Amino acid sequence: MQWTLVIPLKPLALAKSRLADTAADALRPGLALAFAEDTVTAALSCPAVRDVAVVTDDVLAKAALAALGARIVPDEPRTGLNAALAHGATAVRSLRPDSPLAALNADLPALRPLELARVLDAAAEFPRAFLPDAAAIGTTLLAVTPGRELLPAFGTDSRARHRASGAVELRLDAVDSVRQDVDTGEDLRAALALGVGPRTAAAAARLLIPGQ
Repeated sequence: MQWTLVIPLKPLALAKSRLADTAADALRPGLALAFAEDTVTAALSCPAVRDVAVVTDDVLAKAALAALGARIVPDEPRTGLNAALAHGATAVRSLRPDSPLAALNADLPALRPLELARVLDAAAEFPRAFLPDAAAIGTTLLAVTPGRELLPAFGTDSRARHRASGAVELRLDAVDSVRQDVDTGEDLRAALALGVGPRTAAAAARLLIPGQ
């Protein structure tokens, strides 16, 4: 099964505010873009992925991610993450009505293509499934098979909300790179320990991170 991934990305100037203890205001937009670039690069290298659609209105991100091969979908709702994902899913389905879809976080800089393939292959067994994040509170991936609605419920306590909505929780070992999103300095250190992509490595090198 070949998947289309929908990746939402808010304006870079507003991204990653919880990294304030690790990265200065001037550095956070560059970090957010680096995370997204490494995520998209890894996703497009995944054997289970047909294509990637990024939902964003950020001018810099649109140019950078399109250059990597992502399709850009304007964030026309502009009313938050879940609205952006629903809009992206509708845009993808208008072109590929029979495509399986997966919403994927844009902040997975350690993402490994083969681990993502394992998650998507497992998700294909269920009409709607999700993968919890490394903190076991949030969600990094929500997948639906053809003919099913995405019904995203990302945000605070999204693991519980996706489970309550009827999505099957994927319980997989050895897919740490698909779970490790980056919201805090601690998350960034964990991602660096897993091994991040080159753009994140270069951006993180400009930071003074204890323990690195």
